[in-house]
Amino acid sequence: MRKNIKKIKYGIASLLIGIMFACDSYVDVVPDNLATIDIAFNSRVNAEKFFYTLYGYMPSHAQIETNPAIFGGDELWSIPSVVTETSGLDLALGLQSVASPKFDYWTNQNFGIQNLFIALRDCNIFLENIYQPRDMTEFERSRWIAEAKFLKAYYHFWLLRQYGAIPTIKENIDVSSGVDVVRVERDKADETIAYIVSLLDEAILDLPPAITSTTSELGRVTQPIAASIKAKILAWSASPLMNGNTAYANWVNSDGEPYINQTFDHGKWELAAEACREAVNLSLAGGHSLYKSSGVTNTGIQVSDSTRTKLSIRGAVSEPWNSELIWGLFYDNADGNAGFQAHSYGIAKPGLSGNDLARARPNWAPTLRIAELFYSDNGVPIEEDTSFDYFDRYSTTTASDDYKYYIEPGYTTAKLHFNREPRFHADLFFDGGKVYGQGQFDDKSLYTFKNKAGELGGKNGPFNYSITGYLPKKMSGIYDELIVGSFPKVVYPFPIIRLADMYLLLAECSNEAFGPSQEVYDNLDVVRERAGLEGVVSSWAAHSKIPAKPTSKDGLREIIHQERLIELTFEGHRFWDLRRWLKAQRMLNNSDIKGWNVEGETNETYYQIQTLRQTKFSFKDHFWPISEADIISNPNLTQSPGW
Repeated sequence: MRKNIKKIKYGIASLLIGIMFACDSYVDVVPDNLATIDIAFNSRVNAEKFFYTLYGYMPSHAQIETNPAIFGGDELWSIPSVVTETSGLDLALGLQSVASPKFDYWTNQNFGIQNLFIALRDCNIFLENIYQPRDMTEFERSRWIAEAKFLKAYYHFWLLRQYGAIPTIKENIDVSSGVDVVRVERDKADETIAYIVSLLDEAILDLPPAITSTTSELGRVTQPIAASIKAKILAWSASPLMNGNTAYANWVNSDGEPYINQTFDHGKWELAAEACREAVNLSLAGGHSLYKSSGVTNTGIQVSDSTRTKLSIRGAVSEPWNSELIWGLFYDNADGNAGFQAHSYGIAKPGLSGNDLARARPNWAPTLRIAELFYSDNGVPIEEDTSFDYFDRYSTTTASDDYKYYIEPGYTTAKLHFNREPRFHADLFFDGGKVYGQGQFDDKSLYTFKNKAGELGGKNGPFNYSITGYLPKKMSGIYDELIVGSFPKVVYPFPIIRLADMYLLLAECSNEAFGPSQEVYDNLDVVRERAGLEGVVSSWAAHSKIPAKPTSKDGLREIIHQERLIELTFEGHRFWDLRRWLKAQRMLNNSDIKGWNVEGETNETYYQIQTLRQTKFSFKDHFWPISEADIISNPNLTQSPGW
């Protein structure tokens, strides 16, 4: 039994039957022990056990061992001892391998954890046999079928996003079919996408609009979840990587047909925009809304408007099962040795030492590039802001009392940390920044994060420190607190999809399909308003060196891209967005990872820019390689381009 099954919060204590069959490269073969399958579906109880194993194949989005998007780009970095241990950083360093691919969900090696073709086969087994149990209602059967179709669609999407083109596993192949039949080849990407969308359309009809039983069903699929994944796959299909990308003209199947369509299809953006509207509308109808803090603490204290905005931004991620969360999984949380909460905790609370401090492992460090990504407090990029001192941003200045909710008054820190939007302060621990939480909830007397060498939040040993001078505060819950003898945390499910993501995706797809419009501005501005910013048109008109930027399709595209990268930072979106926009090679190849000199003990030594490593990204890195062993065992499989 797979260990992940134990973690699913659906009351499944054990799995009475084991259905793990050798697969090799024959990815969709029906096993020959059919008597075991008959037992699995001879009653509702046994069928339910099989049903929940389908969720157990879900890759964990919150763990660096299973999600390449956390450390595989330029968002987060870590200390040298971790670099050699984490496959995600290996991806960022250009160390992917065709002999033994990292995050290999084709054959589950090197942190791939699950062979998703086995997951697809089990989904097919379930769908073929769920009509056998006679002791279940048709309503329940229809819902289970819809969820299985969704999971089948999602596992196809996960594989397609990694490999570019994959075999579409519509149904399993009988073992008696012969070797030529079971040696499947990749299908054209558009054909697989059409099949995924058809599965999701069928699933949406029989899924519930919302979860009603929060004690037993959190994480199960709903209409908004399925509609959001449909929107994502169609946006991915419409994006430059997959839509008329002539760089893949020579990547062809056995009939000489390209796996990726070679003629740009503008209609794909229109389909994606419509799917995004459906996802947003179903989410709103299902009770979802952007998370906004009440501003009243658990002890009844009313905080300032500035703190309330920051709490709204942080709570959208770290408040468990909040209204904004469209999809998260109970067992896919941010706690644990490999999860975000311990690794993002910037220690600011004084009074602890030794083993108590070591319970936090603050070494997942945002890069300087991410710190510079956030807007100014005028809601525009810092290099565009007419009043931001961009060229002197690395020098230091001392905070006045005007910054008391953001920076410790009287503290000297980089100019880069002043005049920044609320998301900068909500999302990042930085030297001199105020910290709401860690046991202190009166924003008139908050702790200060101090990151110079030897200070509480700085480098005090070889392992648990930020190598860049930043930590992802956004991923650290406000109620997480180191205390004597333990490190209690309010565990939250990692946000696979939240409403802000869908608003911004709708803005992107609508702009690509129809150009600047009120729909685009409205979907951007609703997210910006929660972040404490003015509307996009007024902000650029008043504060940008390029005031007309939001009025053109190209200009608005760049704004939307940056808005997504800011709003969704650390949530695993940047890794994939840069690829689908065809920006990864330009931004990640031979690109310096930079941070402050965290060995420095004074302002003069600490505030010096250090280059830590250099990321690598070439054309071939857009898609994963299939391992050499699989190519040898199945000659019908073509290798991914460049490998």
